Formats: sequence, structure tokens, C-alpha cells
Amino acid sequence: MQQVVSPVLPLEQETNPWEAQAFRFDQAAKKLNLDRGLWKVLRQPVRELTVHIPVLMDNGEIEVFTGFRIQHSVARGPGKGGIRYAPDVSQDEVRALASWMTWKCAVVNIPFGGAKGGIICDPKSMSQGELERMTRRYTAEMIEFIGPEKDVPAPDMNTNEQTMAWIMDTYSMHMRQTVTAVVTGKPVNIGGSAGRREATGRGIAVVCDEAMKHLNMPVEGCRVILQGFGNVGSNAAKLLADRGYTIIGVAEYDGGLFSAAGLDVPNLLSHRQRTGSIHGFSGGEAVDTAELLTRECEILIPAATENVITSLNAGDLRCRILCEGANGPTTVAADVLLAQKGIFVLPDILANAGGVTASYFEWVQDRMGYFWTETEVNQRLERIMTDSFNDVISYATSHEVDNRTAAYMLAIDRVAYTTKQRGMYA
Repeated sequence: MQQVVSPVLPLEQETNPWEAQAFRFDQAAKKLNLDRGLWKVLRQPVRELTVHIPVLMDNGEIEVFTGFRIQHSVARGPGKGGIRYAPDVSQDEVRALASWMTWKCAVVNIPFGGAKGGIICDPKSMSQGELERMTRRYTAEMIEFIGPEKDVPAPDMNTNEQTMAWIMDTYSMHMRQTVTAVVTGKPVNIGGSAGRREATGRGIAVVCDEAMKHLNMPVEGCRVILQGFGNVGSNAAKLLADRGYTIIGVAEYDGGLFSAAGLDVPNLLSHRQRTGSIHGFSGGEAVDTAELLTRECEILIPAATENVITSLNAGDLRCRILCEGANGPTTVAADVLLAQKGIFVLPDILANAGGVTASYFEWVQDRMGYFWTETEVNQRLERIMTDSFNDVISYATSHEVDNRTAAYMLAIDRVAYTTKQRGMYA
């Protein structure tokens, strides 16, 4: 297996998500012998929007928030990507997330391009009314650039079904008609899809199953540690436990839980619902998050934010499989250490693509006005994730590259082919 070669960078550069994405793109494009013109086209976003949003706060004062929407590619279909609300949202982060969405949609071969949005704010300190007013004004500023045939937002960090309902309603008011397909991740009663909430976690479970088969490892006795217990991590934990995996650790930003015999996931979920936290759960011992990530296990699943696995801790990991439930959890420098340790990586643009796949299903159902059962959604999702896993492994084998490079090569090949077919409009 050919190892990744990465530059030695200061940590602040190593953890820049746009630089990481660009390096991986360049590496894959070079192995593909990609045409230099297409290389230039696909390396940059097609559109970047920055808006400054005035919002009337509950105390009567006006606050101005900065928001972004970046469309990386629309060659294969409308842009697709979430909107996140966080104090540390940056243009580089949104740019990287938009490009990852392009490659993710291409890996699972659905007809979307990549986009992403974000607003710099602290949603935890804002009321529902303030969040609604900010969301609606942001949507109004984006009204010419989003839509079912243009760019379809979805929930991401600190946004949810309610956020999508506000966006859908605002867009519909401007269009003077109800347009459910403008966003995905909506409540089911206004055009959302059954199975969408669990889809990213379900996709993780599917690729873990396929990796275990590929490596001839038994599910029985397979120990799993998850970092992040939000929507993605909690659903992945539940679905993996249902399939016979042993969840021995769950880590949050402010501490984790560990049980060598396995955590009782349903009880842990109930505890968190009651208390709002995993802490104080009697079925596991409290442990330090950083230390938990380096404990021995078969599968480690970072399922929260970027840059969790870096050059500082990658050499200490003791997992056999690293399944990236989050976007960009592993830096380029960390990839080198993982390859040296022989860790089997399920890259983010494959592993967490269950969410965008189910979003695609929601978009299709909205446009048809005909909705599938949850069983139908899950069956279609499992088929696409299984086929995509096999496509990436086949590419890795035939090109003698690691899984991440293979996933990028497969994605870039598909987008470049479509771009070349369409030609350059001038």
C-alpha cells in the first residue's frame, strides 16, 4: 500500500480544513493525471457569498452577524450542503466543507454538487426568536442563490429541523408558493423524509459492517469508541449496538465514559435525554476525552468536529479501523502516522455520506409529492452505502493507494468526466 506523504506544518496550518482538502485534492488529481485545466476548475469554488445580517435582539438592540454560503461545484446537479451556526465558523472552514460535499456526493454517485453555509454566532446564548429572525434574514439574503434546482441547504452543527422549517417558509413566502424541496432535513409533516434523522449514523454502521467483512473480523467482541454523541454519534452507537458491536467508550468535548464490558446504549440515551448530558451515567466510569481516544479498540469513530486526529495523537491510536463520522476529523499529517500503523481508514467522504444520501431521497420525494416508508428509505440507503464502499475499495486496490486517496480519485474522476462532457461555456 502506497503511503501518504505530507508536509511538516505548524499545527495551525495542519488544522486548516481548506489547506487539508486542497492537499488531498492535489494528491488525487496528480495520481489521476488530471488535465491541468480541469484541475484549476475543480480546485476552487464556483461562488462564494458573504452577507452581514442585521438582527433585532430581544433586548431591543441590533446585532450584525456574518454569514457565508459557498458553492463549490454544480456540475453534476444543484449544490447540496448544510448550514452551521457556531462562534468559530470561518470562510476557510465553509469552503472546505463545500468541497467535501462535492466529493461526498460523487463518491455515492448522487446528482448533487457541493455547497455549505454558516453564520458566525453563539446559538447557545440566543433565544428561539433571535435564531428565527437571524435565520429568516440570512435566507432572504440568499434567496437568489438557493432553490430546488440551484442549491439545497440542510441542517449541520447547531441547526436542526426547526431551522430548515424557517428557511423553507421564508423561501416559500418569497416565491408565493410552498416549495418543500428548497431544503432537506425538515420535519416529516412538512415534507421531511422518514429515516433522515438516523441516516448518517446508519451509513456509518453499514460501512463498519462492510469493513469488518473485508478485513475478515467478527462483529462479536468488536469494541467501538465514539467521539461525539450528538445526532450522528448517538444514532451510530445505537445502530452498531443493535448489530452486535460492543460500545465501550463515548467521548464528549468535556469528558467521556468507559466500560470494558460495554455501555448500555439505550439507557445512556435515556439518561442524556433526562439530564442533557452523558455525565453522571452510572453504567460507565468517567474518563478524560483525549485519553479515551487512545484506548485499545477495534473501531474508533470521530463523529463531532474537524481536527480531532492530528499529528499530536495519531501515533497513539490503538484502533484497527478509523471510521470518520465527522467531516475532516483527521489532518493530512495524521494520515501518515495512521498509514504507518496500518490503521484501516474509512474516509469521511464515504463514511458519513449516509446523511446526504437520505437528503437526496427527501429531495426526490418532495419533487414527486410521493413519500416512501422508512423501510424503503433504509433499504435504498444500505444499498448505496454498500455499493460505494465496494467502489472505493476496488479503486484503492486497482490504483494501489490508501482508501482516502481512492475515494478522492473516484470522486474527482466522476466530477471531471461530467465537467468535460458539459464543456466550458464562454
